[in-house]
Amino acid sequence: MQSLVTWFTNHLGPYISPQALVFIISLLPLLELRGGLLAGTLLKVPVLQAIPISIIGNIIPIPFILLFIKQIFKWLKKVKVFRGIIEKLEKRAMGKSSALEKGEFIGLMLFVGIPLPGTGAWTGALIASLLGIDIKKSSLAILCGIAIATVIMYFVSYVLVGNMVS
Repeated sequence: MQSLVTWFTNHLGPYISPQALVFIISLLPLLELRGGLLAGTLLKVPVLQAIPISIIGNIIPIPFILLFIKQIFKWLKKVKVFRGIIEKLEKRAMGKSSALEKGEFIGLMLFVGIPLPGTGAWTGALIASLLGIDIKKSSLAILCGIAIATVIMYFVSYVLVGNMVS
């Protein structure tokens, strides 16, 4: 993840503000809030700016995923070029859904909140949508997960990495 964040900061950094870059990185799958806060550290964006920017960037795609991803996948599967990719994405997301078996809310919240590769709000929203979890319940679980990820990534990005960069 750090190499992706570094790539974005090196290639887009000269053209847009550090805050805009943190926002863009936070919008992207795989990077999300984790990447946004890491970029904030590397770009020396103050933590009190980086956190809300990263949270907002991470939250924006979630309602669209929860509401529309099933229909988008259904439509894309009709196009031969996309069928294999979509089926692979669905299989991968459903393979990670076992974390939710213990309890939908807690499982989804922890899945989103604990920053491990392949987890996060994007994947959590995709799994919630594919499993048909109630949108209010899944939205709240994802927001709680984002809050947990924010705390964890604050310490990783601004305390640990920030001290190494300074």
